[in-house]
Amino acid sequence: MALMEILTLGEKVLKKKAVTVEEITEDIKLLAASMVETMHSAPGIGLAAPQVGQSIRLITVDLSVGRNPDELVVLINPEIVDSEGEVLDVEGCLSVPGVNEKVLRPVRVVVKGLDPEGREKIINASDYMARALCHEIDHLEGKLFIDYLSPLKRKLIKSKIRKEKEKGAQA
Repeated sequence: MALMEILTLGEKVLKKKAVTVEEITEDIKLLAASMVETMHSAPGIGLAAPQVGQSIRLITVDLSVGRNPDELVVLINPEIVDSEGEVLDVEGCLSVPGVNEKVLRPVRVVVKGLDPEGREKIINASDYMARALCHEIDHLEGKLFIDYLSPLKRKLIKSKIRKEKEKGAQA
C-alpha cells in the first residue's frame, strides 16, 4: 500500500457525485487498504475515495485512528437508510485543513453498504460514529461539511485555504 495525496478544497472531484462501484475488484480492495493507511497517517478518522481523487462510492472510518482494528469500517456503496434526532457539534475535514466548525447532524443513523469482500454490512451508529459516517457519505454526494455553513463563513474559509495553497506553491 502507498500513502495517497489528500485533495483539498477547490479540487473539482470533491464537488462531483461519486459513481456506484459495480464490481469489487482487487484494485478496489487495494484502494481501500491505501485509503486506510492514508487516513491513519494523516491522522484522520474518515476518508472518502473522492478525497484521494477517485470518484467512486467508497469510504473508510476509524474513530480509534488505527489503535483498535475492530473499529475500522470500510464501506462500498454506503447509504443512510434511517436517521434520528439532531445534534450540533464541531467537525473538521482532511480536505479542509485547519478548519473546524459546528454542523448539525443526526444523532443516530443506520448505514447499509458492502465490505471489501462483498458482504452486506448494516451499521447502527450513534453520536460521533453517526457524524463521521454522514460526513464521509456526504463526500460521495460532492458535499463538504462547510456547505452546511452560512455563505459568508464558506467564502471566508475558501479564501483562507486559497491563500494557504498559494503560499505553499510559492515555497
